[in-house]
Amino acid sequence: MRPLRYSINVTLDGCVDHRAMLPDQEGHLYWAENIARADALLLGRVTYQMMEETWRSPASDSMPDWTQAFAHTINAARKYVVSTTLDQVDWKAELVQGDLASAVQKLKKAPGQGLFVGGVTLPLALAELDLIDEYEFVVHPRVSGHGPTLFAGLSKPLDLTFVRRQELRSGAVVMAYTRKGWSAPQRVHQDPSC
Repeated sequence: MRPLRYSINVTLDGCVDHRAMLPDQEGHLYWAENIARADALLLGRVTYQMMEETWRSPASDSMPDWTQAFAHTINAARKYVVSTTLDQVDWKAELVQGDLASAVQKLKKAPGQGLFVGGVTLPLALAELDLIDEYEFVVHPRVSGHGPTLFAGLSKPLDLTFVRRQELRSGAVVMAYTRKGWSAPQRVHQDPSC
């Protein structure tokens, strides 16, 4: 079973509004590498449309050179879009409809390295269903004074196990956790001569 990873930028006061962050080259490279580790992205409608409008070619072609690695990575990524209002998607995307828990469990059961979920509303719903296996918060050295805030409205606490910490030159700190009691699947290495 491949893990479902949630990763998001967040300010010190918990704001997850992407406009509250200060973009930089190191951050864009970090996110490009992070997304490249996943077999596919799982996005809600709002995040999908926002990312497509900003990063899909030709819009991304006019972005600064230091953002191009991220643009190429997200353009190439396979995407699953959870929506009850969209009739169709493109940009290497497929609609996920029906029961959210069943649909995501089916995606997780497919072989591969893992799925990556971004956004705000969809991850809240997935956390409520205990479907997120790994959490990664890129905490920026900034207080925004507004929301939306991380997991606002969560009905129960999330108990997590610390995995790693990484400091970026910008002062942002990556904090990674797993769901308490969850352990990463063991990779089976096959002898190529077999």
